[in-house]
Amino acid sequence: MFDGMSRPPLFTPARRSHALRAAAVALALSAVLSTAGCGASQKTGQDAAAAGSPAGFPVTVDNCGVRTTYEKPPSRVVTIHQHPAELMLSLGLKDRVVGTAFPDSAVLPRLRKDYESIPELAEKEPSFETVLEAEPDFVYGGYGSAFAENEGRSRTAFADSGIDTHLNREYCGEKRVTMQDTYAEVRTLGRIFGVSGRADELVSDLRARVARAASTVEGEPKVSVFVYDSGDKAAFTAGGKSLGTELIRLAGGRNVFADLDDVFGDVSWEQVVERKPDVIAIYDYAGAGSIEQKKEFLLSQPALRDVPAVRNKRFVVLPLTATLVGVRSAYAVEDLARGLHPESFE
Repeated sequence: MFDGMSRPPLFTPARRSHALRAAAVALALSAVLSTAGCGASQKTGQDAAAAGSPAGFPVTVDNCGVRTTYEKPPSRVVTIHQHPAELMLSLGLKDRVVGTAFPDSAVLPRLRKDYESIPELAEKEPSFETVLEAEPDFVYGGYGSAFAENEGRSRTAFADSGIDTHLNREYCGEKRVTMQDTYAEVRTLGRIFGVSGRADELVSDLRARVARAASTVEGEPKVSVFVYDSGDKAAFTAGGKSLGTELIRLAGGRNVFADLDDVFGDVSWEQVVERKPDVIAIYDYAGAGSIEQKKEFLLSQPALRDVPAVRNKRFVVLPLTATLVGVRSAYAVEDLARGLHPESFE
């Protein structure tokens, strides 16, 4: 019934780095003129500063197997998927974003006006040619599918066109995803764009939001939670490696499929019945059926009628983007905590 958004296989392209052209020029000039006296040295320094990197640069970043050196902050950015765009806007970088693609849920209200002012290149992932038409120098992808090689959008293809790329660290596939990954992603983007101070402030704000919600439900009994992403013959759910599992924990709950050794995966409805979740967290995003359709489906299944969450109609709705590495995850902890422990917020 609901196929949901595909979670594409992880993609790890060949390593590459940019030559530090400006730095090399500065070093060469320095070597040639080193015997020309103090005045010549001062002139060399001035020339290097004029032609070289801004303060704090160059910056080198290792991202999902790709090593990139930035001599200056990117100035023309295309974001593929919504959560990278929201992170860019939260860092005050609207003027750098020349195109977005693939909105999949309601934009965070405080960012909506800025988001809607940016050209939307495609409803789903844009073609390689469409991205090139926007003339970006940096492409920021949210899911691995942003750089799908079989659709011509590999990171190598962008590199060959002189365009840097960055993939949300959630899709590097190295380990279980936690809120620490969110904070690290924010700080990495802060370094790339030369706004580390803003990044630190944003991280402090996100940490404070999480701490407030977690402290409010501290000491409450853990509520068992089943994440329903999509699916009818089987349930597509969040596994133990997902950020969703940590969000549930911080909100005073326990993911009943935390033992699923993946970010997302299919489980049988028999397993859902056996684990008797008290609450069902429904992920909301375009293309997987409306929230009302998903609730109606769950409530209409005879096999699920004795599941406590279904019997008591205890559902918590989360935008999919709020469960991914990005600024929305901190907000999701509070939303979940209110849904799992409403009495703590009265």
